[in-house]
Amino acid sequence: MIYIVLNLVPIIAATLAGLAIGYAAHRLGAGEQRLGWGMAALVAAGEFWLAAILAGALILAPPRADPWVMTVASAVVIWAGFVAPTVAISFVHQRASSRRAAGAVLHWLAVMVTQAVVMKAIGLIAPPPGN
Repeated sequence: MIYIVLNLVPIIAATLAGLAIGYAAHRLGAGEQRLGWGMAALVAAGEFWLAAILAGALILAPPRADPWVMTVASAVVIWAGFVAPTVAISFVHQRASSRRAAGAVLHWLAVMVTQAVVMKAIGLIAPPPGN
């Protein structure tokens, strides 16, 4: 996982962008309570890990299409394949409203696309061969 160390700046920038989206969504949510420091740290760690995994996918994305198309498409495919179903199922198990579930699913789409665009704009470094 040397690629995480090599790409720490773009990953941290993408993490901060994702946190900004989450903060804005949290502030817009009616009746939402303030996050404690422990929960905020957990959210930040999750956003970092999401950006790190997305960075790996972007580094491995085949250069067969326009780089920006591959950037956004990679984020959307990962979101559609893993994030959206997981979030939706979690909300069903919590017996949350479909409106709230849809909001959460769309929130994560915005986070992932934004993170991918931020990392692409800054630039990602592939690890050297053999690592």
